[in-house]
Amino acid sequence: MTTDLTRLTADALATKLSTGEVSSVEATQAHLDRIAAVDGSVHAFLHVASDSALAEAADIDRRRAAGEELHPLAGVPIAIKDVIVTKGMPTTSGSKILEGWVPPYDATVMTKLRAAGLVSIGKTNMDEFAMGSSTEHSAYGPTHNPWDLERIPGGSGGGSAAAVAAFEAPFALGSDTGGSIRQPAHVTGTVGLKPTYGGVSRYGAIALASSLDQIGPVSRTVLDSALLHDVIGGHDPRDSTSLTDAWPSFAEAVRNADVAGLRIGVITELQGDGFQPGVMERFREALALLEGAGAIITEVGLPSVEHAIAAYYLIMPAEASSNLAKFDSVRFGLRVNPKGGGTVEDVMSATREQGFGAEAKRRIILGTYALSAGYYDAYYGSAQKVRTLVQRDFAAAFANADVLVSPTAPTTAFKLGEKTGDPLSMYLNDIATIPANLAGIPGISVPVGLAAEDGLPVGIQFLAPAREDARLYGVAAALEALLEQKWGHTLLSQAPDLSPSEMNATDEGAV
Repeated sequence: MTTDLTRLTADALATKLSTGEVSSVEATQAHLDRIAAVDGSVHAFLHVASDSALAEAADIDRRRAAGEELHPLAGVPIAIKDVIVTKGMPTTSGSKILEGWVPPYDATVMTKLRAAGLVSIGKTNMDEFAMGSSTEHSAYGPTHNPWDLERIPGGSGGGSAAAVAAFEAPFALGSDTGGSIRQPAHVTGTVGLKPTYGGVSRYGAIALASSLDQIGPVSRTVLDSALLHDVIGGHDPRDSTSLTDAWPSFAEAVRNADVAGLRIGVITELQGDGFQPGVMERFREALALLEGAGAIITEVGLPSVEHAIAAYYLIMPAEASSNLAKFDSVRFGLRVNPKGGGTVEDVMSATREQGFGAEAKRRIILGTYALSAGYYDAYYGSAQKVRTLVQRDFAAAFANADVLVSPTAPTTAFKLGEKTGDPLSMYLNDIATIPANLAGIPGISVPVGLAAEDGLPVGIQFLAPAREDARLYGVAAALEALLEQKWGHTLLSQAPDLSPSEMNATDEGAV
């Protein structure tokens, strides 16, 4: 029986490539065929780079056949969130204002992927300029959750998560400003990690909020995320916020995972009211497994977390209003000329009116107001003080716990259109993920089963002190192994194959 190459993990596929059992062209073509078969329903991709991907794959095969020593992941396909600049491939950040723009350079993470020989198969859909929690704010239409096509795949990086969950790519790159890697992972049954701020270069990532944005991996297993993180991490002199640390091998942290004696602090404020019962049930079961494996479970408080969303939605729009000012019709991107002509200001106004969507406009206006004379101290300045309090709360909590834990999000995937008319409700969906971005610490979401009410995926979030990403990989890998031992399979092995008979099927062992 022929192996379905699209169902293999990145690590397993890499092994087959290195032994010559499978060629990179075969692996790449299998994923391109999968995209052709299912992406009409999922809409995970904005651009599929078939020709260049097959050319890259053929080059890897030629080099491997010639006996060249290659990176272990060479030849493995990967999907790229459309916020990451890619030379020779359209990069729109999900916005009409950049429609058709083909960058003349690569982001640092793309340079590293190419050097390692990974094959870029396309750009994934996202909320416009990463502004959203559902991928409904893309200028090119929403992405659908492979578990239920009537539901959201999370956001802003729903395209990357959906591509991985739908077996269109073994792993992907995402970006996380307030949870845009972790929250999509939660609702699609995938693994998503936001690295320590500065641990992965932001050079070439189209900025939303420069003090919050971070590129990170999206995958189906903790090991795959670690392997990808090992490729993209490290210092970059082109990024002034890049850390100069010598990072350990995150893949080794996965292989040496052990939670015996690990102090795990359950965040008191991120459970209970507002959290779906099925989410909390899976969360508590996961904690029980960790405790049974020798972890020490305690309760910890983060009093300032209740103010984190309010602070975030002042800091992020303020930085966004500044970062998006460069899209002015003058230098690059869309240009709309008013009827009868006009001044540069008229052209700029017409371009931004037509080029930006409603959510982008909402946040630009909010951010500009927060930074305006007379309001700066009352709003933006006060939000930065709350940010300091959040950071102090985390420091105090980590004095008593090695990692912190919470549900990744309050609910499972909601239906498309359910919250688009209620921005506040949408914003509250990020209540558990935003604090990590304000503090600059790493966070990971790992699937822990399906909620009993709706049979949809649930994730658990682990947080660690800054620079302790390896610690997150260790605890996440340990839990993943415990869950697989309990179920006898991985959660995504039970994912629907986008056919009506399998769309609603659930497995009792994963619930």
